[in-house]
Amino acid sequence: MTTAAYLDPSLTTPERVADLLGRMTLQEKVGQMIQMHTYDGVPHLIDEMHVGSILHASPERLAEAHALNSRTRLAIPLLIGEDCIHGHSFFEGAEIYPTQLGMAASFDANLLERVARATAVEVAATGIHWTFSPVLCIARDLRWGRVSETFGEDPYLLGELGAAMVRGYQGDGLEDPTAILATSKHFAGYSETQGGRDASEADISRRKLRSWYLPAFERVAREGSATFMLGYQATDGVPITINTWLLNDVLRGEWGYTGTLITDWDNVGNLVREQRLFPDYAQASAAAVNAGNDMIMTTPAFFQGAQDAVAQGLLDEARIDEAVSRILTLKFDLGLFEDPRLPDVERQREVIASPAHRDLNLEVARRSLVLLENDGTLPLAAERPLRLAVVGPNADDPHTTLGDWAGASGQADWLMQGHPRDMITTVLDGVRAVAPAGSEVTYARGAEIITTGPDPKGAFFPDGQPRPHIAFPVEPDQAMIDEAVAAARGADAVVAVLGDRIELVGEGKSTATLELLGGQVALLDALVETDTPVVLVVLASKPHVLPPSAAKASAIIWAANPGMAGGRAIGELLLGAIEPSGRLPISWPRHVGQQPTFYNQIDAQHGYRYADLTQEPQWVFGDGLSYSSVEYGEVDLESASVAMDGTVRATVTVTNTGGRPVLETVQAYVRDDVTSATWADRELKAVTHVALEPGTSASVTVEVAASACSIVNATGERVVEPGEFTLLVGPSSRLADLHSAAFTITGEESA
Repeated sequence: MTTAAYLDPSLTTPERVADLLGRMTLQEKVGQMIQMHTYDGVPHLIDEMHVGSILHASPERLAEAHALNSRTRLAIPLLIGEDCIHGHSFFEGAEIYPTQLGMAASFDANLLERVARATAVEVAATGIHWTFSPVLCIARDLRWGRVSETFGEDPYLLGELGAAMVRGYQGDGLEDPTAILATSKHFAGYSETQGGRDASEADISRRKLRSWYLPAFERVAREGSATFMLGYQATDGVPITINTWLLNDVLRGEWGYTGTLITDWDNVGNLVREQRLFPDYAQASAAAVNAGNDMIMTTPAFFQGAQDAVAQGLLDEARIDEAVSRILTLKFDLGLFEDPRLPDVERQREVIASPAHRDLNLEVARRSLVLLENDGTLPLAAERPLRLAVVGPNADDPHTTLGDWAGASGQADWLMQGHPRDMITTVLDGVRAVAPAGSEVTYARGAEIITTGPDPKGAFFPDGQPRPHIAFPVEPDQAMIDEAVAAARGADAVVAVLGDRIELVGEGKSTATLELLGGQVALLDALVETDTPVVLVVLASKPHVLPPSAAKASAIIWAANPGMAGGRAIGELLLGAIEPSGRLPISWPRHVGQQPTFYNQIDAQHGYRYADLTQEPQWVFGDGLSYSSVEYGEVDLESASVAMDGTVRATVTVTNTGGRPVLETVQAYVRDDVTSATWADRELKAVTHVALEPGTSASVTVEVAASACSIVNATGERVVEPGEFTLLVGPSSRLADLHSAAFTITGEESA
């Protein structure tokens, strides 16, 4: 019997795709374009819908799907997707790293590439081919529930860290058995919400998109991100799902992107149900496919709708062929027809939470911590036994330590209990583990944060997804506060671990307030009135508005859901076993009414403050202390004149003037002094890390391509306008922290 050409690995991928496509029925083609969850079982997905991909499949359902699929007419392998956001989120025993926002505090692309590579190795061993990461949304309104999934507020940092994770996930190429497909999301402008409410209409111009929201996506498109996921929202009245300007003119046209586009959850259904642009699924399906979508996530009605659209002449089958070709190309390039990359139990034993991955997780957790204030109390004395009180609702909460997209956060119905407790080090665990021998560590919860209850609008959204429960703050409990105060009195220090909970974080879980909820403020108020130094650890998904009593704390640390090793890292930081090195990837507000507070807002004469409150944040983008002190010298330019295709090169001497080692994050910003359209005062363009022993100096070189010194002009074009510029170098985005040097970009190319 002659072997079908598509099964011949000696042929090229285009040849195999063409042969297989010619053998497929319309139903089979449309099925390949569908990705479905497995909450309702598996057989109907394979036997009736011919789905090309599944997501959110437990190990048992995954095995069933492969078994059923192997008996289908063409046996086209399944593409298995999962939200592996900061580690293998929903595989019991896998390594869970700090959230994306926490990792971003390292400002270290190489470190994030290593995390993505380690994650891919674990994910691939479990039969998953595709992760829906990295998230490239800009976090500007901190009320938004998905801030912790982002890299923060700066386009440059987003692009560099996102590209690093794409490289890590996809390894040396898709033929590598440890490679998984990266997904850059949510394209584009999804985080520009109304009032911070998730997935609301994004009131955003094309120029604003090009200015701030698209650069990171262009960066990862050119890095080779295999797939892009589209946002839920509409922009200027046009849902992203059918935004032909964004998907075709910009992404595929200007950027030359040839990868695969996938909708977010039931985007096509939203066109009919919520956005109400089409009366039926035939018209909605036709619009989505014609706009450039390749795979449709969890819209079961697309199966019949697309077929009806072809029958009614709304959709040319050639467009379906184009989409299916891209999906099949992924499957051939991954080698799934020869090796469907099924779960490998032996391989899992070798790589899941391997010692190397555990060590990497601790390294990342250490780098994610940001020391915001310190009156000299930290580090605590490590040469003698200590009496320490560890208090607060997040001090011993393993689920909040991990954050969203991690087992107990609720997206996986087979892992609702969360990851193994013995793999997670809470702050209480960490302090007990690293405290000097003979120390006494007491614990009191001190306060509750919230309770939850059902949404009065019903248990499910119209698309069938469960509605998150809504939150009700818990009143302070005086008995709990008294217990915590009693633990604090007479101690050498009290470590107060406050923040939010996973029930307040994620899709559909935006918050109207940024304050510490429940009994936490009353607890902190009482603790700072003792004679004990208070170290406030804000273990939270994002910056929170701190109460006045926080100003009386001896030190403040931000730990952004620091992952399985987070408690250990915090304990080490408190006792001085490590040096604080994290920097804020996002501005920290004083009041929710300041939103947004991002550093690169366009200046306005009257907008610098409110009548009743400054607009200056509590801590700025790039802020972070060490246990030492660092001084910057003047910026010395290699040349004060640079051609359009040249590079701005400068050196600055950085000196450790304190008594402890330091890992300094040298930040370089550029200002275009005079622009043809309004623009930000300064933008981050380069980051360099330098390790300094006490009393030593280093000459740090900063390089910025002239092509990166661009603006988006009034007609929406990104251009470099020749003229005068300023390079600003220092430890944060705060103008007072930056040393400057003027340079000129000429209107000429290099000779």
